[in-house]
Amino acid sequence: MALEEIAGRINAGLADKPFEGSLKFDCGEDGVIVLADGGATTVDREADCTLSLSQDNLVKLLAGKLNPMTGLMMGKLKVSGNPAVAMKLSQLLKG
Repeated sequence: MALEEIAGRINAGLADKPFEGSLKFDCGEDGVIVLADGGATTVDREADCTLSLSQDNLVKLLAGKLNPMTGLMMGKLKVSGNPAVAMKLSQLLKG
């Protein structure tokens, strides 16, 4: 699944769930997805928090097949910046 398609699905999910702050999914050479200003884009920019992970693990995370805490402990996911923003993502995924 291409990052543009993933961003489109995130945008659809954000339609009724506002996300405060900015969060970047950094998939290395595959690119980035930035959640900011009420939407998701593949245009790179600064963010309050960055999650570094593979594109495959991003798909699993968003599908609920990768627990964020487990991903951190296993080294599949790295967080930099404001961890409170990452916690908001966790609440968004549960909803």
